[in-house]
Amino acid sequence: MSWSGAFFGGLVGLMASRSVWGAAIGALIGYLIEHSRAFASSAGTARSESISVEFFRTTFELMGHVAKSDGRVSEAEIDAARRLMGELRLGPHEIGIAINCFRSGKSGTYDAELAVERLREACGQRHDLLRAFMELQLRAALAGNGISPPARSILARAAERLGMSGLEFAYMEAALRARQRSDGAAGNNGRPAAVAGSLAASYAELEVEAIVTDQEVTKAYRRQMSRHHPDKLVANGLPESMTQVAKEKTQRIQEAYEGIRAARGMR
Repeated sequence: MSWSGAFFGGLVGLMASRSVWGAAIGALIGYLIEHSRAFASSAGTARSESISVEFFRTTFELMGHVAKSDGRVSEAEIDAARRLMGELRLGPHEIGIAINCFRSGKSGTYDAELAVERLREACGQRHDLLRAFMELQLRAALAGNGISPPARSILARAAERLGMSGLEFAYMEAALRARQRSDGAAGNNGRPAAVAGSLAASYAELEVEAIVTDQEVTKAYRRQMSRHHPDKLVANGLPESMTQVAKEKTQRIQEAYEGIRAARGMR
C-alpha cells in the first residue's frame, strides 16, 4: 500500500490548520481515501475475473445442453464446438475445461435456466456482454445441425432471461443465417447471388432493414461497433481467450457498413 495519500493529506492538513493535530487528521483522511480507492480497484478486478469464469463455463455448458436437446449429440455439433475452441485459440488446459463444461451441459441433471440466471446476475447491467454470449450460442447451434425446435426453445428462453427482446433475438439469428448463405454463395462462385447475399447479410449484420435511410444505417453501424468493441467487452468481463471472436465481429460490422455504403453511394 502506497502512503502518498497520507503524506499529501497530512501536508494539506498542516497547511490548513498550522497544527500537528491538523496534519494528523489530514494524513488519516488521505490514507483512508487512498485505501478505499485501492480496495475498489481490486474488487473491480476480482469481479471482472469472476464474470470471465462464469461466462466461459456457461458458454460451453449451454452449448452442450443445446446439442443434447434433441436427444443426441451429433458429430456435426461436436465439430462445431471444436471449431469454436479453435477460433478462440484455446490452449490445451482451456480446451480440457471447455470439454468438461460441454459434457456437464449434456447431463440430464443440468439446469440451464439456473446457469443462465447465474450468468445474468454475474454480468449485471453488462448487456453487450450478454449479447456476445447469445451470439456464440446461436453460432454454435447453426454450425451444428441448425436450430432444432428444442434448441430454439432453450435459446429463446435464455435470450429472454438475459434481457433480449424477441426482435433482437430474431435479428441476431437472421444476421448469422444471412452470413452463412453469403459465404455459401461466394464459395460456389455464384457471383451475382454472392453479391446480393452479401448485401442482405450486411443489413442483417447491422440489424436494420434495407429500406432504412442512410442516416439510420450510419447510426446502426455506430451502435453495433459500440456494442461489440473488444476492449469494452474484455473490460466488462469477456474472457481474454474470446477476444479474437470479438475482433472478427467488429471486422464484419465494418465490412458490412462499407458494403452498404458502396451499394448506396454514401459518402
